[in-house]
This record gives sequence, structure tokens and C-alpha cells, in this order.
Amino acid sequence: MALPNGRILGEVMPLLRLIGIEPEPAFDDPASRQLRFRTSEPGLDLIRVRSFDAATFVAFGAAQLGIAGNDVLMEFDYSEIYAPLDLDVGHCRLAVAATADALRQADFRRSSHLRVATKYPENTRRHFAAQGIQAECIKLNGAVELAPRLGLCHHIVDLVQTGATLEANGLIEIEPIAEVSSRLIVNRPALKTCPEEVGGWIERFRAAIGHGRERVPTPGSKSGGRRVRVKER
Repeated sequence: MALPNGRILGEVMPLLRLIGIEPEPAFDDPASRQLRFRTSEPGLDLIRVRSFDAATFVAFGAAQLGIAGNDVLMEFDYSEIYAPLDLDVGHCRLAVAATADALRQADFRRSSHLRVATKYPENTRRHFAAQGIQAECIKLNGAVELAPRLGLCHHIVDLVQTGATLEANGLIEIEPIAEVSSRLIVNRPALKTCPEEVGGWIERFRAAIGHGRERVPTPGSKSGGRRVRVKER
């Protein structure tokens, strides 16, 4: 199972433990450089990757299962990924923000062209194209809020949780694009070829969510104790 590092990982782990998945001690050791971990489930290993990469590992079959935000799923739109469950964690929103100066000068909705800094060029282009605006996207992998302060642009598209980071960098949220939460994702070919193994894990997650996240009994699950593969490279 491919898990995203960062804030989402902290929110996802209680759910994994509720369904009986307990990683080996190295998983919680900040000094460990290990990326792949055995778990208490003989049928499951965990890998820790960047949030954008979790979907890629699953789409290309390197992991049969994973967790990713729907912001990532919308950005890449992998046909090989099936997202059966909203896990109700990792809540935030994808939104447009701008400097106060930009808002005073003009309404961007009247523009035909806009330069935007973002980690999400595909989402950004689609959003503005629907309003008849051509978005010139400057792709950044982090510190997107710095772009307007350093003169790269006046607008950004990024994830917003509380808005504190925007405020600290002199930006104002002006338009939501999508509500975001984390989803259980599955490799479609794996679900087709191993329906009991992969489908069993889906049902265990579904049961945990449906029962108010009470602990889900592990014996007799459809996974049958077989290992969910993470291919060696």
C-alpha cells in the first residue's frame, strides 16, 4: 500500500490501525531512512512516498493499493486507478488566491490571460478555461505562496486548510476550485486479477468507515493472508 508522507499520513494512520494494520517499529522512527515496511498483516506491506507519487505507484502497478487526495487524482486522471472510498480525512480545498494589489487593480475574470503559480497545472488550466481564461501556469513543487511576493505572478492555485499560510504571505483566497479529501485508491488490473485479495481490503476499509471507525476484526478477511505486492524495481 502506497501512503503519502506529511500531514495526511498522520491522519490516515489511526484508520489503518483500526482495521488491524500495525507497521514495524521503523515506520515511526524519525531516524529511519527505510521506505518500505512490513506490517502485522502478512498480506500487506507499506511504502512511504510523496503525496503526488502515491497515485503514480498505484497507477503503474507498483502498489496494488494506496491513499491519495482527490486533488492528485484530478490532476493526473489515471485511467488505471479506481477510487472506491472517501476516507473522510485530509480535508482541505484547492483554491485560487491573489495579492491584495492584484484584487485592487482588476477583476481577473475579465482577463483573457492569467499567469498562475501552482503545483496543479492541469486543474488550473481546466478551471480557468471554463471561464474563458487562458492560464499560463508556472509549475512549482513547493513554496507556491512565495511566487507573488517575488514577482513571478499575482495569482496562485494551491491547497488551503485554514488560510493562515496565505495570510502570512499577503495573499487572499478568492475562489474555490474543489473540496479535497483523501481516498482509498486501487489499481484496476489488480482488482480484476485478484478480486478477493484486493477487494477484501476495500471491504475492511468500508467496514471501518461504516461502523464509525470501530476496530474491524481481522480474522477471516477476504485478503486470505496473501501479500499485497509492491513490485521490486
